[in-house]
Amino acid sequence: MASASVVALPALQACGGGGASPTPAPQPTGPTQLQLDNMNASRFLAQAAWGGNQAQIDTVRTTGTRAWLQSEMTRPQSQSMKDWLIAKGYNDATVSSNVNGEGGWVNAMWAKLFAGGDAVRQRAVLAWSEIFVVSALGLPISWRNFALANHWENLEKHAFGNFRNLLEAVTLSSAMGTYLNMKGNQKTDPVTGRAPDENYAREVMQLFTIGLYQLNADGSLKLDAAGKPIETYDNNDIQGLARVFTGWNTAPGQDPQGVLATAAYRHGLPMTLNANLHSPEEKRFLGVTIAAGTDGTTSLKIALDTLFNHPNTAPFVCRQLIQRLVTSNPSAAYVDRVASVFANNGQGVRGDLQAVWLAMLLDSEAKQMPTAASAGKLREPVVRLVQWGRTFQATSSDGLWSLGHTEADTSLGQMPLLAPSVFNFFRPGYVPPNTALSSQKLVAPELQIATEPTVTGYINYMAGTVNNARNVRADYANELALASTPAALVASLSLLLAAGAVSDANQALIVQAIASMPDGTDAARSNRVYAAVVLVMASADYLIQR
Repeated sequence: MASASVVALPALQACGGGGASPTPAPQPTGPTQLQLDNMNASRFLAQAAWGGNQAQIDTVRTTGTRAWLQSEMTRPQSQSMKDWLIAKGYNDATVSSNVNGEGGWVNAMWAKLFAGGDAVRQRAVLAWSEIFVVSALGLPISWRNFALANHWENLEKHAFGNFRNLLEAVTLSSAMGTYLNMKGNQKTDPVTGRAPDENYAREVMQLFTIGLYQLNADGSLKLDAAGKPIETYDNNDIQGLARVFTGWNTAPGQDPQGVLATAAYRHGLPMTLNANLHSPEEKRFLGVTIAAGTDGTTSLKIALDTLFNHPNTAPFVCRQLIQRLVTSNPSAAYVDRVASVFANNGQGVRGDLQAVWLAMLLDSEAKQMPTAASAGKLREPVVRLVQWGRTFQATSSDGLWSLGHTEADTSLGQMPLLAPSVFNFFRPGYVPPNTALSSQKLVAPELQIATEPTVTGYINYMAGTVNNARNVRADYANELALASTPAALVASLSLLLAAGAVSDANQALIVQAIASMPDGTDAARSNRVYAAVVLVMASADYLIQR
């Protein structure tokens, strides 16, 4: 970790007669304790939320990371996406784009990410949304704004609750039901040859709970006698579980307030069971047998309980959460420590996500600056954009928040709720081919979308964003006060955006570039700040979160 710039005062000359020993040259000094504390607090904020400004760093430093995190996790949820959509008129059924379009959820989501008062919860929701993937690309339904809003709200509600409740809420949501075909899934019809759809049964195991291969408690693979991974489930398990997920469909009901159209209102309700369409047969999966004739609600409970209590679920889920917030390659011991808290929060409760978050972010492996060159993670483009907005307290000039999108060459190349498939924008096990990482058998998930077009598109997009040319504009008051002293400006940005990790050599290059720019007018100082922010956020020292 590069130290923050420290100015050494010149040594005072000794007074007295001749013959005095020459004053020794000042020795290089490291960062002060206050500077180290600031760096550690900034680094913690980058993991737990979206980074922070100096005031937020001061709060973490004085409050302590545990107390701060516990307080943040209990903050009230910010305005719901549904309420935001209603407030902006997206419930107006006379506007065809509201019924069949999707622009509303885009604005509502960015509003929460940028301006919601529950920053830690929103950071957690982004992580959950990359595990429990729902994409607008797979929702060919009317009023999809409200289906996506409900999915986001389910993740918010249960982000720090219990994983079992989160799993059930996601399973029965209208958005997930549509996206992975559980909604309208029906029992076998021997006349037509219809069989239960297997899509959700497959993905709830492969991606949401237990994964493809049996795991040890520390997330490492269990191997058979031949040294090969052991599959967690087979096609018979998929077929048995698929029968559980039959008979569920859109809930009935109309908005008692008369605010939402019927279809929009029903997207906010969990799906309900039509017993006549539920498979009555015996259901076998993962070593469990549900007797023939068991009702659909009981069958669903048994299935979700089975997945929740499976020994794979804790390490499988916890490793992905660590990857999303802390490091791409957590040690087996780190995964084991967090997974053990998932299994038992110390009071006999399994799946306590608040306890998991505390264990994950307060673990020694998260708190200590790593020394290995392969440690850390690439900040994903969405996180970079939101960090910029949060750090500089960006606001919308018109109340709308239509920001980055998935275009690789002109935008971020990534956007929540718009993944190309249920596998997200990047896989947790992605290994960049023909790299030093691959030779060390290490993964780098976010590098799956780090292509030449996305790298160029990101820098160009940020250059056209940090200069306040869009409707979302940052407050650079503190930075403008430093614009005439480039070294101080760059050191401050290194602390706020990269936890002080921008190397001395790279800081010197950025300072040189900023110092070459005009100064003396408000416009000139603004341009200096814009350039400094872009150059820091384009540096490898920033892009790799350590």
